[in-house]
Amino acid sequence: MHQGRDLPLRQQSTGLQGATTVQNGTRRRSVSSGSETLGGAMGPLLHWLHDVAAVTLLKARRTLLQAAILFCVLVLLLWVSIFLYGSFYYSYMPTVSFSTPVHFFYTADCDTSESRLCSFPAANISFMKHGRDQVMANGQPYRISLELEMPESPVNEELGMFMVKMSCYTKGGTTVSSVGRSTMLHYRSKLLQTMSTLVFAPLLVTGMAEQKQLIEVELFSDYKTNAYQPTIGAVIEIHSKQVQIYSSQLRIHAYFTGIRYVLYNFPLTSAVIGVATNFAFLSVIVLFSYLQFIWGGLWPPDQVRVRVMMGDDTRIQQRREEVRKRMERENSQKELNSSKVTGSVSESSDFQETGTGTELSKNASVIPDSLGPDVPDSKEEESRESDGPEVEENSPPQLGETVLRQRPGPWMSL
Repeated sequence: MHQGRDLPLRQQSTGLQGATTVQNGTRRRSVSSGSETLGGAMGPLLHWLHDVAAVTLLKARRTLLQAAILFCVLVLLLWVSIFLYGSFYYSYMPTVSFSTPVHFFYTADCDTSESRLCSFPAANISFMKHGRDQVMANGQPYRISLELEMPESPVNEELGMFMVKMSCYTKGGTTVSSVGRSTMLHYRSKLLQTMSTLVFAPLLVTGMAEQKQLIEVELFSDYKTNAYQPTIGAVIEIHSKQVQIYSSQLRIHAYFTGIRYVLYNFPLTSAVIGVATNFAFLSVIVLFSYLQFIWGGLWPPDQVRVRVMMGDDTRIQQRREEVRKRMERENSQKELNSSKVTGSVSESSDFQETGTGTELSKNASVIPDSLGPDVPDSKEEESRESDGPEVEENSPPQLGETVLRQRPGPWMSL
């Protein structure tokens, strides 16, 4: 009894297990088929993404390389522009100011019992820097002055006016210009001297101030040196044997006009304009050189031969009409001659067809030769008329044609 009851239960459990197995297999098949479908759909997409990434990377590398080359070229042009402007400024702008101490000398071989000197004080000044370069540029106006530091001594006050003479000489010692100017101490009354002494007594006692005057003597207001006889030095002489001098200084100052005035008074603006001008000029030169090297000219070559037919179409049409009339005339004559021939109809017709075909083939073969090089083929003419001017690099130019050629060159772009 128990075995009979257990049998249906076992069969039912076996059926359930089989159904579960079938469902699991179906699910696995659906999952596998779905994954295969997804893999098949993602495959081309992944290939496309890989290609896009490769092309983008290649373009990025090329763009980066071109940008780096362009940046290097621009930096090089900027440095060259700055160097050119600096060289121009250094060579074009002369020395603005020049100052040198003047050391006077005099003879002392006379009677020293008196307070007078034995000769006039004189000094020799060189206008050469480091013994090579000239201080004054040729044709540039200069102001030359002499500063004398003189004590307010009774001797100088009693001296009054005295002369200062300056003589400029060349390399051979020839005097090219000479000038003399008079000067003296500024007048100060006894009361003014007493008051200034009382006011500046502490400074005078400590040595921080002195009772002296600075006398400036303008020798040349617009001195220009000659290019053929450049000035290399000068002799300064004071025509007084009683003068007393602490020290003296010769000052040379240039007065600029025109471009030099702008360069000296507006250095920053001049530098910006000069560097920008040089940069633009060099950029144009580099651009034209690039176009000449890459394209072979300023404009890209079209590589097209332009034919200008001088009356060829009209001449060809006239010859075609002549040939057509000639062929009609010959055909008409042949038809008249063939009608007079007697014989059988078959033989005459065969002979006539054979003769006519032979003659036509001969005429067709003779006509192009009679036309010569001036009559092109109809197909070639139609193709030329339909296509227009086309690129012909190897064909030689025909008669009556004007051929314009341009030198081909490789195309490149930044």
